[in-house]
Amino acid sequence: MHEGPIVPDPLRARSPLRTPRAAALAGIIFSVLLMAALVLLRLSVPARSEVPGAWLTDSGRRTAVAVALNIVPFAGIAFLWFIGVIRDRIGEREDRFFATVFLGSGLLFVSMLFVGAAVAGGLIAELPSSPPGPGTLALGRDVTSILLNVYAMRMAAVFTLTTVTIARRTEIVRRWLTVAGLVSALVLLIGVGLSPWVELLFPAWILALSIDILAAGLKASSAGTGGAPRA
Repeated sequence: MHEGPIVPDPLRARSPLRTPRAAALAGIIFSVLLMAALVLLRLSVPARSEVPGAWLTDSGRRTAVAVALNIVPFAGIAFLWFIGVIRDRIGEREDRFFATVFLGSGLLFVSMLFVGAAVAGGLIAELPSSPPGPGTLALGRDVTSILLNVYAMRMAAVFTLTTVTIARRTEIVRRWLTVAGLVSALVLLIGVGLSPWVELLFPAWILALSIDILAAGLKASSAGTGGAPRA
């Protein structure tokens, strides 16, 4: 029996080329936004201050903190997109155990990042009408710092470890990136309290991973185009 021509699904046909690019772009956006937010916060808010909230008298610092806090939601959205497209790229090779830890740690990281930003943003929002007392400012700063440094960054370390494990098993990234990921995760787990700048390791590794994914996608795309027969 003669059958009509098979029409390829355009979404299925373009998926192998579009998914790596989507993952890379989401990872790059997340990394750039989170690094910008962390740098603005670290330069504007002193880690230790004898007078809590003294930095709030500087309008420039207040503006920098406000910009950093407004960047955080967009970084979180890009990170969720990054998680989704990475899982799509792994596909049927995904291991249920590591996939659960991968997804759970990523969602917890974003949740804690949002909560810490919301606490800090709430304190700053009350300044024009009713300035909070030194005790409230100190509590808000400590809660934000603990959420970011102790909990969120350790969830980022777990996310990095599971990503490295999945990447090593499925061979979707280069070997040096898995080694760099292991080192970054161990530093975030153990030495995150040594320096506030250690937090930049996580977005820096995601940036390197995203660039590698983008390069691999572009290479596969050009190879497929070059190898296609011409009419």
